[in-house]
Amino acid sequence: MTTLNELTERLTRPTQAEIDTLSRHPGDIIVLGASGKMGPSLVGRLRRADPRRTIYAVARSEIKETDALPLKVDLHNPDEIAQLPRAPIVFYLAGRKFGSTGRPDLTWAANTIVPALTGWHFRKSKIVAFSSGNVYPFVELNSKGCTEDQPVGPVGEYAQSALARERIFDYYSREHGTPTVILRLNYAVDLRYGTLVDIARRVWLNQPVPLTVGRVNAIWQGDANRYAFQALDLCESPARVLNVTGPDIVDVKEVAEWFANRFGKTPTFAGTASPHALLNDASECHRRFGTPEVDLSTLREWVARWLEQGGETLDKPTNFEVVDGRF
Repeated sequence: MTTLNELTERLTRPTQAEIDTLSRHPGDIIVLGASGKMGPSLVGRLRRADPRRTIYAVARSEIKETDALPLKVDLHNPDEIAQLPRAPIVFYLAGRKFGSTGRPDLTWAANTIVPALTGWHFRKSKIVAFSSGNVYPFVELNSKGCTEDQPVGPVGEYAQSALARERIFDYYSREHGTPTVILRLNYAVDLRYGTLVDIARRVWLNQPVPLTVGRVNAIWQGDANRYAFQALDLCESPARVLNVTGPDIVDVKEVAEWFANRFGKTPTFAGTASPHALLNDASECHRRFGTPEVDLSTLREWVARWLEQGGETLDKPTNFEVVDGRF
């Protein structure tokens, strides 16, 4: 992939498994938070999986997606949410992470009030809600990561509000029987952003790579969206939790050195590695739906080639190196 069109085509290309999954879940689909980093490709993937189905793409800003029905809605406004069509299938991607330190009130509003308003409005729908692995505690570096059975231990206000978002969706699932699955995602990569892009871009620009967090997760965004499709089969009441990430844990220093060798550069590093990291074990997801189509070696090769050929980036770092939960 060398152009944005090629990247978009690859990101929005559904698998047969996704097409089969949608066939088991009829009705219109609404995607809330459709203008974010993952929203546009999820909408495009849904459209290609079933061109005959009505897909509503909802966001606060203008949406350029032409293959869906765009709806510009302020999700903080109960009157505007009340006007949304009650589609039987809901993908929830709305939320706020960065800027949480400066305006924690906005973060809590986005991650609690909006889920409460939408949870009520769509209480008779089937909901796939994106969450974050940040709800877990940090674990030892040699750990395989937290499974779904790991007790939560959010660090910082963003992570706490992300857990609150989960609790709200679980509340509506229990109180109203809303079939729900909560996806705890750790670090999707789409060549324009993600943990691998953060590391590779620093190497490319001759900037030091932070080592405060020595190991991270990564998954091709297309696979993350594939798992979201297939998770429709897991929606239940009470809400089910499913971890989503790749099977390989990325060693930050090791992959930085790989990119440096590829780019013909000498890597530099900053910071002292913490003995702990935020890591997600998605073994249950892989057991049910198979391992990602794009493995780590392929993904890092794609990232390297993208940067070498001048591919655009979103300039939205993951801040994977943060250890105190302050984003």
